[in-house]
Amino acid sequence: MKKLHFPLMFFIFSTGFAQEAEKQTPIPDPLVFETSHQGTFHGKAISYKAISGETFLKNSEGEPVAALWSTSYIKPETDSGKRPVTFIFNGGPGSASVWLHMGVFGPKIVKVDSDAKTDDGAAPFDLVNNELALLDITDLVFIDPVGTGFSKVIGKGKVGDFWGLTEDAKSIAQFIRLWITKHQRWQSPKYIAGESYGTTRASAVTAALESGGQAVALNGLILISQALDYQGSTSMHDNIASYFTYFPTMAATAWYHGKAGQGKKLEDFVTEARAFAYNEYLPALYKGNQSTFEEKEKIAQRISYFLGLEKEYVLLSDNRILTGRFKKELLRKDGKTIGTLDGRYLGEEGDQTAASPTLGDPSSYGIDAAYTAALQDYFAKTLQIKVDRPYLTSNGSIGGKWNWRPVPEGSYWEPSYVNVARSLGESMRRNKDLKVMVANGYYDLITPFLDAEYTFARHDIPIERVQMFYYEGGHMMYNHRPDFEKLVKDIRGFMGK
Repeated sequence: MKKLHFPLMFFIFSTGFAQEAEKQTPIPDPLVFETSHQGTFHGKAISYKAISGETFLKNSEGEPVAALWSTSYIKPETDSGKRPVTFIFNGGPGSASVWLHMGVFGPKIVKVDSDAKTDDGAAPFDLVNNELALLDITDLVFIDPVGTGFSKVIGKGKVGDFWGLTEDAKSIAQFIRLWITKHQRWQSPKYIAGESYGTTRASAVTAALESGGQAVALNGLILISQALDYQGSTSMHDNIASYFTYFPTMAATAWYHGKAGQGKKLEDFVTEARAFAYNEYLPALYKGNQSTFEEKEKIAQRISYFLGLEKEYVLLSDNRILTGRFKKELLRKDGKTIGTLDGRYLGEEGDQTAASPTLGDPSSYGIDAAYTAALQDYFAKTLQIKVDRPYLTSNGSIGGKWNWRPVPEGSYWEPSYVNVARSLGESMRRNKDLKVMVANGYYDLITPFLDAEYTFARHDIPIERVQMFYYEGGHMMYNHRPDFEKLVKDIRGFMGK
């Protein structure tokens, strides 16, 4: 019997010892890389330091649960405690901050074709000094949420603690508090710049910063291609709002490709399309099959005029044009497919009979290699970063595991469109100095500009503190050089500079 028990006891002892050893394994100190630099920004010679590395986020027991990666550009000043600081992130969820970092805000940026005529192809790519970076007026902090970039869970952390609407916001809010405490910046004017889901995050983080026992009041939000109320940015059947909100963007795209509105200025044609959407199209959508054939035919003719699609195709679609179909149909006879993030981009697909694009988004695969390579090269050579794990510019596994519930687990909630717009309105009413800038691209076929107008016109948002701007580009309007320059100018004006 002893021979039978001894191996079992040894196994239990050794297993328990191994588990205890695993628990006791120390977490390495945070990785931090600091370098000094000089540059000329808006005509001013500026010395600054770059700090790229991990910040440990901790649970309620004070245990590290995540290593959040950020890159900060700081201009030393005698009274730096009151110098503005801007926290920057992209969207997804599942995207690192590479796009805003290497596209518009960073001290170095990657060049892609401003006119959206040429795919980025393969290396080498052009990495150039960004003389329009905002370092003369604000410090910049680029944040990679957990699961993106080099950011990861550690210790007892689980991805479920971070991959969700409220979970993500709490983690970013915790990071911001840690950053301003470490750098003694509680008195600094504070801004957040977010793009796409990053605007959803910006609103959620704003609310999270108001609570938690350490209230942080923001001075402003810079929302690039806003996504606050997802009903207006979800093109699908039975969602009447989406037929309406996407309509002027599709009209602008048809104008750009010479299929509609020829002889008219873009802004004039967009104004005409917006008026039709409000005054004729929306009532017809709600009336539905109560409309007579003659009424439907009249609306179809008008849709054909604005969108450059054949009237017969519009009627077959029951006067309801999904953006996915529009992107394939507009230039089908030319064998071209239109981009989603930016309707200026074109792709060539083998299947010309498909109802929607089959290769993906040409405005995404037309630039992603350039952005990825430029960041990797810049991190290694300029910022001297050495990390033994890949930098994930995007993480496709996050979206499917994302918790969209705006209420705690166990609370009653029926699935609905994500909406943080009312929360933003409440934050603005609690903070009289919080103002909002909204940047819209005319050719953005994922977060349309009419949706921004429609969203901010509702939800009890103090509209007098909201500034709307429009650009002749897409979701990443800064890829179009004239828009890049206009965006920077508008942000400087928004910040009072």
